Amino acid sequence: MKIKKKFHLYLASLFVAIGLRSCVQDLDIQPIDPSIVQTFNETEVFTKVYAAWALSGQQGPAGNNDIEIDDEGRFSLYRTLWVTQQLPTDETVCAWGDIEIVTMNRSAFTSTNPAFKGLYARLYFVVTIANHYLEATQASADDATIKTKRAEVRYLRALAYYYLMDVFGNVPFTTEVKADAPTQIKRADLYAWIETELKELEPVLSAPKQAPYYRVDQAAAWMLFSRLYLNAQVYTGTPKWNEAAIYADKVMKSGYTLASNYKYLFMADNAGTVDGSTVNDSPKEIIFPIAADGVKTKNYGTSIFVINSTRTTGMPTWGTTGGWGGNRARVKLIRKFFPGDVPEAEDLSVAANDNRAMFSSKERSLNISDVTIFKEGISVQKFWNLRADGKPTSDMEFPDMDIPFMRAAEAYLTYAEAVVRGASPIGGFTALQAVNTVRTRAKASVLVAVDKDIILDEWSREFYFEGRRRTDLIRYGYFTGSVYNWDWKGGVANGTSLPAYLNLMPLPADDLNANSNLEQNPEY
Repeated sequence: MKIKKKFHLYLASLFVAIGLRSCVQDLDIQPIDPSIVQTFNETEVFTKVYAAWALSGQQGPAGNNDIEIDDEGRFSLYRTLWVTQQLPTDETVCAWGDIEIVTMNRSAFTSTNPAFKGLYARLYFVVTIANHYLEATQASADDATIKTKRAEVRYLRALAYYYLMDVFGNVPFTTEVKADAPTQIKRADLYAWIETELKELEPVLSAPKQAPYYRVDQAAAWMLFSRLYLNAQVYTGTPKWNEAAIYADKVMKSGYTLASNYKYLFMADNAGTVDGSTVNDSPKEIIFPIAADGVKTKNYGTSIFVINSTRTTGMPTWGTTGGWGGNRARVKLIRKFFPGDVPEAEDLSVAANDNRAMFSSKERSLNISDVTIFKEGISVQKFWNLRADGKPTSDMEFPDMDIPFMRAAEAYLTYAEAVVRGASPIGGFTALQAVNTVRTRAKASVLVAVDKDIILDEWSREFYFEGRRRTDLIRYGYFTGSVYNWDWKGGVANGTSLPAYLNLMPLPADDLNANSNLEQNPEY
């Protein structure tokens, strides 16, 4: 098999570029000559399936990009997913003038948006290298070690397809590496495939907390099940509240628990003992981390993005030399913590009586009259390249903070929402108890009652700026239309109604032009 050095957007020409040698944090890259037939290296390809979530190419921090797109770090997997999930919502606005940023701020989606092209291509890169690994290891599938690793690869492929389904709807589908252009699968059919795939691979994964850190286990499968079922009505038209509650309950009983301190989850030693920290207990909660290390995984698309894009000179020390001054809070997010006056302070968590309110209002205005001015809008200081144990980090430019991509707190809010929407409580555990478990960790006052809108606000308070808000708003029917409004929704200062077709993003124009099997989403 000839292996191309680059990954092209079009699925008809997808091949694998392998360069990592041993672990997800190893960037010892060996150049690949595309004219030479490469020998399959099981360890390298397995590693690359994980590394594709964390890195953008085969030379850190940039160079030898995995896909054919300009500005490698700007269009990495996590960064493009974050931009897609955050910027069109009630939580986030960005000051930058890049085309994908301006249009996302305004929910003015088009098929030529480079963020969509980047996200789409990165997710299909995961699919393709996963397909390659599974094909090449089929003959040794009965080996105990390979069997577990194949289940992990299938999981990561299913996760990539989950995001393709969530963002784009009806997408190209293939489980093989071949030159033929793939056909398009209906969203509901892809949902059914993901569900079946998870059921088959889940028993083969390591038991919760038994896999090496950074690798997925059964709790990750249960978390994806619960996420799939929580949004089932959006994807298929049929709600699955009971199923969402059942799998969320499995996560809550899996051995993963809430970290002792909310802030620890977003600090440079959030891998705990893996990072040499005896203080930070975040691995209790983090089910699937996207690895970051200031020396071993230099890139511009994971934690460096969420840290630096939210900081600028004059803010409390955040631990890196960069301060890009871009993303900050929309008014609607701040109002979830401060329905009244917002005091001026470097740290609003004390005034909010909620440790999650990691905002700075010093020299900031609550209201935004010009989205291009970073200091209009309250600053978010949720992410840090500082360690809970006070020790120095690996690097002052590239952070050590892993992205806590899946964490146990999600299970509590999934359970609460599912029960409020009609699921049967399990073991007498109520929706109110689930929400208050999360609030108690944050030192926030306990609630006396919950409904679905209170839980939606709790989703925001717990997970703001973590790359999930668009999906939550769509599930509630609040992303489009005029039922729920926020500042600068649709690019209008006081907000405006959005048409329902924007609940799906457009398929990238480049792939539509390359693959005649594809049909664009309606009204694009």
